[in-house]
Amino acid sequence: MRRPAGTGRTPDGRPHRPHRPRDRGQVTVEFLGLLPLILGVLALLWQFVLVGYTYTLAAHAADRGARAGAALDGGGAGACRTAAEDQLPRAWHPGSSTACGTEAGLWKATVRIKVPVLFPGAGAFPWTVTGSAGAAKEAADR
Repeated sequence: MRRPAGTGRTPDGRPHRPHRPRDRGQVTVEFLGLLPLILGVLALLWQFVLVGYTYTLAAHAADRGARAGAALDGGGAGACRTAAEDQLPRAWHPGSSTACGTEAGLWKATVRIKVPVLFPGAGAFPWTVTGSAGAAKEAADR
């Protein structure tokens, strides 16, 4: 028996559904196809955060080092270097270097840190981040 035109129902009264191919699991397949792209974007964003954090660490360590060098009368270079290195987390120590010195009434500290790949200790990129700071020498009380 033919279905009457325009009713949208089968002869037994159920709604008529056009034949569709089965698409079970399609969302899963699409997600698995995009998963490497999603993970790559997340890793790239994390790496950008890590680069920014490395810049922050270098600047902060240099600032602390310059301040420590300026606060001590004599022996300031050692205090500068020690203060700068103490400000760095242990994982950043292997790829770091600190230089301290005086220049025109200022203590200058420069800290260089290698940028880690994804997390500190796993490896480092071939470039370094530099943070530098200066602090005026303090006059000794006479």
